[in-house]
Amino acid sequence: MNIYDLGFTADLAAYLEENHLSDLSVGRVTQEHRERYVVTDGDKEYEAEITGNLRFTASSRADFPAVGDWITMTVYDSDQAIIHKILPRKSVLERQAVDKPGEVQIISANIDAAFIVQAISHNFSINRLERYLTICYSAGIEPVLVISKIDLSGENEVQDVINRLEKRERTIKCIPLSNMTLQGVDQVLDFIQKGRTYCVIGSSGAGKSTLINNLLKKNILKTGQISLSTNKGRHVTDHRELFVLENGGIVIDTPGMREVGIADSASGLEITFDAIVSLARKCRFKDCTHTNEVGCSVIAAVNTGEIDKSFYENYLRLQRENAHYESTIAEKRKKDKVFGKLLKNYHKDINKE
Repeated sequence: MNIYDLGFTADLAAYLEENHLSDLSVGRVTQEHRERYVVTDGDKEYEAEITGNLRFTASSRADFPAVGDWITMTVYDSDQAIIHKILPRKSVLERQAVDKPGEVQIISANIDAAFIVQAISHNFSINRLERYLTICYSAGIEPVLVISKIDLSGENEVQDVINRLEKRERTIKCIPLSNMTLQGVDQVLDFIQKGRTYCVIGSSGAGKSTLINNLLKKNILKTGQISLSTNKGRHVTDHRELFVLENGGIVIDTPGMREVGIADSASGLEITFDAIVSLARKCRFKDCTHTNEVGCSVIAAVNTGEIDKSFYENYLRLQRENAHYESTIAEKRKKDKVFGKLLKNYHKDINKE
């Protein structure tokens, strides 16, 4: 195996040449453990850490390596490496960092498509799905819905979920899956192409790790079940990890996410809720909020049943969340600018003395 088997591209090779980085080794981050990493060059794995300069110049967590990143590195002691630089990312799958307003958490980088896994019997939620769709579309990543654990439900329940999706005007590719009977596993494999990278995301206990075990045809990942007492999944996967399948596809497993806060997702909202956005262009006022204005085409469509009410309410909810995120970012930048000015003046005064 070489770096091209891991998804390395001619564009990245050209970037290395243009920036005089060809003398450094190149690898892809396969695991992340609290600022320590596992990196592979296709032939060998290395335990790696970042340079002090990369740590010092990072303005946020988004500036640190993430699973899926391509990096330049220096290898030493045969199995150790120092990461110097993150190469340009083709895509970044990210969410609002939990309990950290205005900050993002990178789920994984350089993703072509994301499998959104939701268990049909316990945690299936179209509102939650639309959150995942928004972050995928914002990153330019193709989403695929995997409705898991269909062996625990009847055909009527599966069809009911599909009907609800169609009612919300969802055009997302949907694969019903049973990790027990393996129904749907071949469909997932057929979708995966050599050299392309796929991320598996969803709540704990939805069957993400079991799906990857089935794709790998090995029991590599620990798996957990949804708790019957809390109806929530138990966290089993505690880090992100990259795997290469027999067919050459590249899959990244991620820890379960109970919170999926959207971040900087205006473009994703427009795609996820395209039916509402299209109607909004017909509103009487350009600055219509689609909440109580006379002549609002969106409200009229909700009242006639043309637009599903839950679809509409989730749109407003996510739109408010995105606006709050943007205002938090603007305030944070303003404070950073003031602090930077104070620091600059302080150093000027010190030099005068």
